[in-house]
Amino acid sequence: MAASFSLVGWNRFKRSYDFALILGVALFFAAHLAAGFLGAPAGQAPSELQVVIRASGAAAFSLLTFILCIGPMARLTPRALPLLYNRRHLGVTCFLIALVHAALVLLWYHGFSQVNAFISLLTSNPRYGSFGGFPFESLGLAALLILFVMAATSHDFWNAVLGPRLWKALHMGVYAAYGLLVAHVMLGAAQGETGLAQAALAGGSALLVAGLHIAAGRREAARDAAETEPADGWLNAGLAADIADGRAVIVVPPEGERIAVFRDGAKVYAVANACRHQGGPLGEGRILDGCIVCPWHGFQYRPEDGCSPPPFTEKIQTYRTRITGGRVFVEAAPQPPGTAIAPSLIEEAG
Repeated sequence: MAASFSLVGWNRFKRSYDFALILGVALFFAAHLAAGFLGAPAGQAPSELQVVIRASGAAAFSLLTFILCIGPMARLTPRALPLLYNRRHLGVTCFLIALVHAALVLLWYHGFSQVNAFISLLTSNPRYGSFGGFPFESLGLAALLILFVMAATSHDFWNAVLGPRLWKALHMGVYAAYGLLVAHVMLGAAQGETGLAQAALAGGSALLVAGLHIAAGRREAARDAAETEPADGWLNAGLAADIADGRAVIVVPPEGERIAVFRDGAKVYAVANACRHQGGPLGEGRILDGCIVCPWHGFQYRPEDGCSPPPFTEKIQTYRTRITGGRVFVEAAPQPPGTAIAPSLIEEAG
């Protein structure tokens, strides 16, 4: 978190991830360029610009596929959480590479047209009713516009201006952009010399993304289905001794947000599971220096009242708890955001 907005908020961990990102992109380009030049048939070597166009397009598509895999991977294993923490930088990098790809396409194929390059792109092929001749470039342009909106509003300033719900809904457009790009690649491959291999890679990537999301969704649904109805308005969160110190267990009320039940030494607290920043799962974070730390972007909340420490103003709902027979029970009805509630003490159990 930061008391004021800054253009770039790097720390030691982000620098490490960004270095790995830049290195990975550089190696991808190097491998793709080498394959493009060395793998070309004798006498049919493509121009340098054509190879860079293909490399940038492949890099942007591959990076977006990887980005969309991070979310469900983080639901399936906590080892993917560091990638989730750095996902915003990946997204902006993906847009910049896609922008380079689009600019080079306009320059190479439409830059010398007698009309504006954008007009040429949109009007040179009007065969929208033909599968074999469909103007797949327009699909890529539509995807690029969506990625531009997302990159332009990626900063926390826009999250604060638009509000978490609208900001989140806007950034869900990444799935529409990805669908457009899959169609862009597959239709382009069907009309080019790459044939079925490139189309199969694009389709396989889409199936991978869909498969991971389905697997993560089924796991979450199974966990939710295992929850029992509250007795007298209270939910059974399990044995207090089973909650790791500084960590949480998640319970699901009949209505509303999931509840994160944290243990801090001998104290037990319960707060809403959704972070006010981007809806991150607070229950997958931990208590550090007396504050719950969101695993996505490090936003902090005091467990006793759900308030962010000054000078921050974010607040989340809190819940009453009690310990009976060594088990933690949480009242299903939330208290207003920022309501202070005394913790239950494990020593008093039983």
